[in-house]
Amino acid sequence: MVNITVNGQKVCAQSGITILQAAKLVGIDIPTLCDHPALTPVGACRICVVEVKGQRTLITACTFPITEGMEVQTESPQVVKARKLILDLLFSERNHYCPFCEASGNCELQNLGYRYGVDHWVYDTFTKGFPIDASHEYLFIEHNRCVLCSRCLRGCSELVANHTLGLGSRGKKSMVVYDTNVPWGDSSCISCGTCQQLCPTGAIFNKRTSFMGRDDQIERIKSTCSKCSVGCGIEIVTRGGNLLAVIGDWDSDVSHGLLCKSGRFRSIYDERRRITGPLLRRNGRLGPASWDEALQAVSDRIKQAEFKNMGILTSSEATNEAFYLLDELFAKELKVRNVGLLNAAVPDIPAKSKGLLKDIGASDMIIVAGADPVNNQPVAAFLIKRAVDKGVRLVVVNDTDNGLDPFAFTNLPLADMGKALELAARAENPVVLYGASITKQALAVMEKIGDKAAFIALEEGVNTRAAVAFGLNNGFDTADIKVLYLLAGEENIKDRQILERIDKDAFVTVQASFS
Repeated sequence: MVNITVNGQKVCAQSGITILQAAKLVGIDIPTLCDHPALTPVGACRICVVEVKGQRTLITACTFPITEGMEVQTESPQVVKARKLILDLLFSERNHYCPFCEASGNCELQNLGYRYGVDHWVYDTFTKGFPIDASHEYLFIEHNRCVLCSRCLRGCSELVANHTLGLGSRGKKSMVVYDTNVPWGDSSCISCGTCQQLCPTGAIFNKRTSFMGRDDQIERIKSTCSKCSVGCGIEIVTRGGNLLAVIGDWDSDVSHGLLCKSGRFRSIYDERRRITGPLLRRNGRLGPASWDEALQAVSDRIKQAEFKNMGILTSSEATNEAFYLLDELFAKELKVRNVGLLNAAVPDIPAKSKGLLKDIGASDMIIVAGADPVNNQPVAAFLIKRAVDKGVRLVVVNDTDNGLDPFAFTNLPLADMGKALELAARAENPVVLYGASITKQALAVMEKIGDKAAFIALEEGVNTRAAVAFGLNNGFDTADIKVLYLLAGEENIKDRQILERIDKDAFVTVQASFS
């Protein structure tokens, strides 16, 4: 531990942390612009400069480590004068039209201008207009608002490991570019939206939800994403009961602020037609009905059927409470045994240690078997690619094309799981991520890796583990089905083959949110 003094206040903190981190421990605010807790500090904007006794010049608090006996002043006249100069220069570099940010939400640059009394331009502003790129499906980039802090670039590389964003041109013409300076919509961007959440100004903003209110006019509700089985932490941003945005929760133990395209944008851009009342098919035509009519029709058909001719299909997007009631009514009360999930479930390995996603970052060998996290659990894929960037070897074992194939050290079919076992045996901290496509033979081989490996099951669907725990995945047979209850919830049923195999004269009840 190291003892320092900040603005006359004694601070005891861990050796090696920065002045900025030490000041935060005791609630002392040092302003920043390019710095973000999730990113590697670079000291680019210089807004966080502080005065350190014994140093010849002002020091960037975000990069300078603390030492025993250090004395720091964060708001001395020299520091305030330097920050004011930096802000004046930043405002002169681009066409910063501040009413724009007043309408679209808080802007960190604008907040600093208010804090240090910037009420006019000291220097002439840049007169040449910078372009706007609106080619992205969900986002704009307004280069006139950019301060070249590089937070978006570092987020794309360090957090998502996609490496789409870069810096093009030189000097005053420098701009954020995509791949080889192609339009954003034509680039390798995966629409995770991390760059937009990290942007401290109005440079990158959401097409649908901008200009909808400042931070003091909105409400943030912490929740869990329900678009896949990872369970990323989210903040739901609302105003007056209207959904404005879904953003990543930086405090989440699972995802630490990361979200994928589906988690960030699917709820906002969902244009499916919501079902607002019961529909009943009469004389071959589906039409509105009262709740009494609909429930009575379902009740009558269930009473007429034998339990062996009844079947239950459920989406994994349902809640634990829904699974409980489904089990209580149909399995326990009506003795229905023909029950299945709309998606496959991952086989369990009881004897193996259950790993966590954070184990990926500490591993020296990653095996992905029978799973495709790029398409099914994108945030898990971000963590895997981040590890690969740091030199961790990735082995993909799959019989079909996999989104991680380009990043793999080697690609193997499931029949060659033994070769993956040999590679894992040489590693110190292997991590095995496996999915529902893994075969029994490959699973048996995988179990031989031993206790030193952490095993992470990548479930398809959303709440699949709970559905399995309630016994809702004991095998579904379409034969002899006379009455089917389908709990679809909010899921888009992509594979309709199982429904097409059911007798056309069967009575089907669908509980769904969308048509």
